[in-house]
Amino acid sequence: MATSLTTGRPWRVILAFSIPLLLGNVVQQLYQFVDAIVVGRHLGVGSLAAVGATGPLLFLLLGFAWGLTSGFAISIAQAYGAGDEVAVRRSVATGVILTGITSVILTVGAPLISHPLLALLQTPSELMAEATVFTQISFIGAGATMFFNYLSAIIRAIGDSRTPLVFLTVSCALNAGLVVLMVGPLEWGVAGAALATVVAQAVSVLLCLEFVRRRLPLLHLRRSDWRVTRADVAEHLRLGLPMGFQASIIAIGTLTVQVALNTIGAEAVAAYTTGARVDSLGVAFLSSLGLAVSMYTAQNLGGRRPDRIRRGVVEATWMAVAAGAAIGIVIIAFGVPMVRLFIGDGSDEVVRLAHLMLIVNGCGYWALGVLFVLRGALQGLGHTLVPTVTGVIELVMRVAAAVALGAWIGFPGVALSNPLAWVGAIVLLVPAYISAHRALGRMPVNPAEATETSAIAIVGPVDGSMVVDAVVTQPVRVVKRSPLARLKRR
Repeated sequence: MATSLTTGRPWRVILAFSIPLLLGNVVQQLYQFVDAIVVGRHLGVGSLAAVGATGPLLFLLLGFAWGLTSGFAISIAQAYGAGDEVAVRRSVATGVILTGITSVILTVGAPLISHPLLALLQTPSELMAEATVFTQISFIGAGATMFFNYLSAIIRAIGDSRTPLVFLTVSCALNAGLVVLMVGPLEWGVAGAALATVVAQAVSVLLCLEFVRRRLPLLHLRRSDWRVTRADVAEHLRLGLPMGFQASIIAIGTLTVQVALNTIGAEAVAAYTTGARVDSLGVAFLSSLGLAVSMYTAQNLGGRRPDRIRRGVVEATWMAVAAGAAIGIVIIAFGVPMVRLFIGDGSDEVVRLAHLMLIVNGCGYWALGVLFVLRGALQGLGHTLVPTVTGVIELVMRVAAAVALGAWIGFPGVALSNPLAWVGAIVLLVPAYISAHRALGRMPVNPAEATETSAIAIVGPVDGSMVVDAVVTQPVRVVKRSPLARLKRR
């Protein structure tokens, strides 16, 4: 259900909001585990490498779409935090229109350029046929992917991170079952693996729409809500496009890594693909924490609570550093048996290279955690320039490392491209957020929210949603209301 993130102990609110996101990420990664295991064991390492070779290309275009819809949700979260229901509905309508237009462009155009782009990436010839089929089917289903992401983002923007988890779990369970059926008994190969994802996400879109119809009257759009203005479109694109481009910029760096891997050989591609599956599971909590901070910051910005933003981001940063160190230790210690799940016996060189990648990434998870939190905070505040520039920095660092170090020391050099990119990004993010942190400190607190006895939300005993079960008195500053335009222009 809809929940305000503008009351309660910041670290508890952020953690409570991020746990369903984490579980959703874990569920999604577990599905990808099943997908990779089924493809790898039924079709072979070559097919697994072919599917892995499509990852950067899919991320380039679908990642842009994901970033775009996430940016649209920031406007919704800010309006919800301000208690403006009309603005919430207009923002949702604007996002639906823009998401639909983007979906049509991807569905029609992307499949036509899949093969040329894979060839441009120097995909090994033995992988080309299966990689092309997998990519084309995935792009044909782009509309289902985009609207599932957008609907989930809408629901999270109003403080409900549990319901998207339920639908994601249903989607992944259905996806896993369809993969086993289509790749196994039906023998549809990698095409079956791609089609299973499209069908499962289409079902999830229908479930999300039904949930909104039954349980979220706040999001029931009226005829007047569809009369969006140029200003509405411009504001959504101002927030959405930089996040989409940021994802694409990062994807371009990943594409460069893929080219470097393709020149090393199919074993390197398989190792990186397998290592990335395990790595994504380790990164799940860190990315969830970053998304939680983004929604938390946006709601509190709308509610005029800069004091809560300052405190929450600092606490979330410390959580990210501690979690990154702990997750890195676990991934390094248990990386080999996890890699073995995908390829079984044999292929010792693939296992060795994949574990090497996990060691390199695991040592840099602390930096990735800081990156996610600070970038999420700036995006929630409506900043667009610095998060985009950090994406460019990641691109430059990743390309330089993959090309230069890859040519010099081979696979280890390519593996180093990730942590080097993360560190390069936080070099800019830290001073940028410090500047925003100081600006927040000079802003007044909303007197309607900051009273001498402010309610602290406690996790409810029934469904885990944030409800006010107790009121704890705490002294806070009470000052006059002031607009936030000064901060949002930064």
